[in-house]
Amino acid sequence: MKKIKHLTEYCLGCGLCSVYCSAAHAGLPKLDLVKAFKRRTPPPPNVIVERGADSAFAASCHHCTTPYCVMSCITGAMSKDPATGLVSCDTDRCVGCWTCVAACPYGMVAVVENQSAKPKANKCDHCNGVSEVPMCVQHCPNEARIWIEEEAGQ
Repeated sequence: MKKIKHLTEYCLGCGLCSVYCSAAHAGLPKLDLVKAFKRRTPPPPNVIVERGADSAFAASCHHCTTPYCVMSCITGAMSKDPATGLVSCDTDRCVGCWTCVAACPYGMVAVVENQSAKPKANKCDHCNGVSEVPMCVQHCPNEARIWIEEEAGQ
């Protein structure tokens, strides 16, 4: 299965991974940063950039081998594709109980406020349906995020 690997030693903490993640999920026909951020509420990024005094780290869903978010979901909104290993959230099925948020050991499932509906769970989807390679990987200026094939169980 393909996964995103983060190389802390190369991360500048610039946050472009978050910017491109938001733009990729803006629902536009093509990637357009200006239009994506001129929206009333830009879509939330699925990448969290942590900055320290001497280093930075961009974190996103690990798409775990044993995803506790999926096991804890009471509606089946969280699921894992057995073929690809991708853990995803069906926001139409999400009822906002937040068991997935509490169950994720990495804190990578977020609560997203939505102006037209109840808050929903949100997480990295590896830009599934948007791009073959996640946008955070494609647009990292220092190649701190890489897209690699990982053996099962890693």
